[in-house]
Amino acid sequence: MKKVHFKEAVIILIIMLIILGTAVIKFGLSPQIPVLFTIALLIFWARFRGASWEDIHQGIQEGIGTAIIPIFIFILIGALIAVWIKAGIIPAIMVVGFKLISSQFFIPSTFVVCSLVGLSIGSGFTTISTIGIALFGMGVAMNINPALIAGAIISGAVFGDKMSPLSDSTNLASAIAGSDLFAHIKNMMWSTIPSFVVSLILFWLLGSAGSHIDAGKIARTTAVLTQHFTISWWALLPIALMFICAWRHIPAIPTLFINIFVTVIMIFCQHPHESLSSLTGLITDGFVAHTSDSSVNTLLSRGGISSMMTTVSLIIVTLSLGGLLMKFQVVQAAMEPLVKHLRKPGPLVTTTILAGIGINLFVGEQYLSVILPGKAFKPAFARIGLSPLALSRVLEDGGSVINYLIPWGVAGSFAASTLGVPVLHFLPFVFFSLFSPVFSILSGFTGIGLKWAGKKEQN
Repeated sequence: MKKVHFKEAVIILIIMLIILGTAVIKFGLSPQIPVLFTIALLIFWARFRGASWEDIHQGIQEGIGTAIIPIFIFILIGALIAVWIKAGIIPAIMVVGFKLISSQFFIPSTFVVCSLVGLSIGSGFTTISTIGIALFGMGVAMNINPALIAGAIISGAVFGDKMSPLSDSTNLASAIAGSDLFAHIKNMMWSTIPSFVVSLILFWLLGSAGSHIDAGKIARTTAVLTQHFTISWWALLPIALMFICAWRHIPAIPTLFINIFVTVIMIFCQHPHESLSSLTGLITDGFVAHTSDSSVNTLLSRGGISSMMTTVSLIIVTLSLGGLLMKFQVVQAAMEPLVKHLRKPGPLVTTTILAGIGINLFVGEQYLSVILPGKAFKPAFARIGLSPLALSRVLEDGGSVINYLIPWGVAGSFAASTLGVPVLHFLPFVFFSLFSPVFSILSGFTGIGLKWAGKKEQN
């Protein structure tokens, strides 16, 4: 197959974006079908350009190969959600939360709590699927807009994931740029702290409408949870285990297995006559609540391996598309001319961030949105004398944090599936992800917080 030229690559990417955007945003279709249609078009284009079927299959396999670990983690998270609800862990968090968190400041409190949890464990996915679900249930019981609640949860999870030394994406950005991990985290504060403060202010303003909160519904919800679930301090055990595993630097997969195992033991202690078949059904199909309150039933009927299959299917088809784009050098061909002509910090930072956003749009995978722009623009940053710290911060601000805003992205589809709120609904409220690239671009043009190599970096 002949090399793809810049104009051809841009035309291909624009056609893809029109197909995906029109189908998902205008017509509200499920992303899987337009992505499959785009893959079909790309395959026929590749064959017309001389690619072999072996190359096409290899591109699909290489694309999916990057998601094997995340897919396995999602399956375990589905099982964890189901057993956490059955054991009363999520209901217990909700009951305690109703007593401790002021309803008037619920939204900013949710943002701060998820930020601290994410910072402690270094995983946005785990934050959303554990404490996030409990806070979401509390917010819905308070009659708060579900999209606003989801925005606060995801913003906090993204902040924690971005700033934690335990985070995969943070370590990846640092490694790709060639910067020290803790120096990278410190340098990210120039864009992260302003984004955090602005997000907190907006969440406080939007969440201060306490007059719409139904105190009676909160009391009824608390009574139903106390009646149908085991609410005790033992619920803290799996939560504590999660933090201990993070502190001990235990990876996500063994952490989830340990947590599921301990929670299953708690279920058998609470329900000695629980059968093995019902437990396997719970893990496979999720928890189904049968309380006297229909809203509680809706909130807590979730989890299970099967609940993650829609997200898994989207990940597979999206990364298949990404694998083909990488295999045939389409994305690389679109970025190469940009790298050669960038000589000033402002345009370079802006273009790198836009490249990360573009990778998220076209490929839908947050790791590739860090890796590809990092490799492509690293020589340009070195050429004009910028430090690797400048590059690693830009990769985070335009790469991993944006993936939660893409309906067909890995993180976006996971958050939507876990919380039950479509990406396009919560997107306007994920303030932290929206403002991070803005402040990073401002830093590029003003020079505030922009690290230079050599003597300038020391100053």
